[in-house]
Amino acid sequence: MTGVEDLLRECAPQVLGAVVRRYGDFDRCEDAVQEALLAAAQQWPADGVPDSPKNWLITVAARRRIELLRSENARRRREESVSHDPEPEVRPDDELTLLLLCCHPALTPVSQVALTLRAVGGLTTAEIARALLVPEATVGQRISRAKQRIRDTGARFTMPPAAERAERLTAVRQVLYLIFNEGYTASSGARLHRVELTTEAIRLARQLHALLPGDGEAAGLLALMLLTDARRPARTTTEGALVPLAEQDRTLWDAAAITEGVALITATLASAPVGPFQLQAAIAAVHGEAACAELTDWPQILQLYGLLRVLDPSPMVTLNRIVAVAMADGPSGALAELAVAEMDPALTGHHRVAAVRAHLLDMAGDADGAREQYRLAARLTLSIPEQQYLTSRAARLSG
Repeated sequence: MTGVEDLLRECAPQVLGAVVRRYGDFDRCEDAVQEALLAAAQQWPADGVPDSPKNWLITVAARRRIELLRSENARRRREESVSHDPEPEVRPDDELTLLLLCCHPALTPVSQVALTLRAVGGLTTAEIARALLVPEATVGQRISRAKQRIRDTGARFTMPPAAERAERLTAVRQVLYLIFNEGYTASSGARLHRVELTTEAIRLARQLHALLPGDGEAAGLLALMLLTDARRPARTTTEGALVPLAEQDRTLWDAAAITEGVALITATLASAPVGPFQLQAAIAAVHGEAACAELTDWPQILQLYGLLRVLDPSPMVTLNRIVAVAMADGPSGALAELAVAEMDPALTGHHRVAAVRAHLLDMAGDADGAREQYRLAARLTLSIPEQQYLTSRAARLSG
């Protein structure tokens, strides 16, 4: 991104928060801020960045909102009453309030993601569509429906009551993690990574951690993203083929991101109640600190997955723990656990079950069984890089 783009992304949630807090109508204010951002993107590179970028954007957005009101005859009198109101001002908690509003429980997860990327991330509808590999019209509809839903619920631009805040913050963290995951391992398509999404997710996670420095899970989320994304340079070959963790060239890992992530999770675990993101970050830190695959502390990882399974059980945690069992204690017990785990309806027909079984069978010396499971996993996944990787693993066992 250019310097102007970086600045606009930084200003976008603060400007929108100030305008929405002043006028209240989130949907119209969001449209007005988007137009202000577009105007800045067109004018600032040629004319120079104004002395107060936020105030410039707020002024333009407020004027554009009045223009939108002027076009609505039924709201003409209201437009006249607010046209001379003092300009909105930025407040420290606006960004957090905006994040909480975009992750309103009345919205579906896909709508929360789209609205967060646009309202808080400052991405245009076209940029979101390109990042998510969906038509621009689809993204536009999701955002429009999300704003309509917020309006219908009567939600206001205020901090939720204390009783609701913890649940809403959980939704915010989960939405940011969804954005990161879709960027780090694209669920479909020809690309494994969508760097624009992981970059945006990390930026937003930094904002959340800065807004809530005492929140252990916000720190854990940021640490997890940093430690995971640090491995991205070694995760594919120059041709785009997937490289498994054990075979990655660790000299390609981002040492600065690992150092930051390890320091962050170490401090957080010592000072805050333990949560799921902190445990996942701790697991990533164990991988990150191992100089080579053979030096990975698998017993410690297994212990951490045991805690995570109790604290936040999920099908993917179950599969990852089974891999840790195999690495720490051998494949026999892991295969037995996998036979039980795959009875979970959430894992039925999932390509990762076949991929894990293939890995365990390969460890156990059953090349024929492993080959068939790799082929099955390749047929089940929608990710082209994963298909190619799984097919190549099967081919290696055919010799």
